[in-house]
Amino acid sequence: MVALVALALDLGSKLVVVAELEDTGHPPVQVLPDVLYLVHTRNTGAAFSLGSSYTYVLTAIAIAVIVVILRSARRLASTGWAVALGLVLGGACGNVVDRLFRDGGGVVDFLALVDPFDPPWPVFNVADACLCVGVAILVGMELTGRRIDGSRAAKTGRASEAGDRPGHN
Repeated sequence: MVALVALALDLGSKLVVVAELEDTGHPPVQVLPDVLYLVHTRNTGAAFSLGSSYTYVLTAIAIAVIVVILRSARRLASTGWAVALGLVLGGACGNVVDRLFRDGGGVVDFLALVDPFDPPWPVFNVADACLCVGVAILVGMELTGRRIDGSRAAKTGRASEAGDRPGHN
């Protein structure tokens, strides 16, 4: 469900941006003053426009990620993992749709932070935000020992039995 919501928000927002801002010469739209602007760009590369000549490779990697997540879904028994993987899945699907069906394989990016003309971060989209948040949650889940099957990792460095403690022979 999370993946479907993320995908719908991404595709819907891209449809609006392309319809309203593409080829119109429209200046950036100020959403939150000095914080968030809407601008229309296309990115054939990965984050920071790296690898712009590797659109097909990036598409193949994203499809592989989608397949791995779908195969892993059978083992999901953790709400945190489900939300995180849903965000990653929805984000990956949103960008793959652009890469496969838009001219030149360019992903529609439109969210600019702080400065619409020279933003301190790359211009991004809803799919990118979902990917970043999903990965951050996954890292948090791993660091706190929460596993995909709902179990918790055993803490290391602690004695598991009384016989392992000093003074107990």
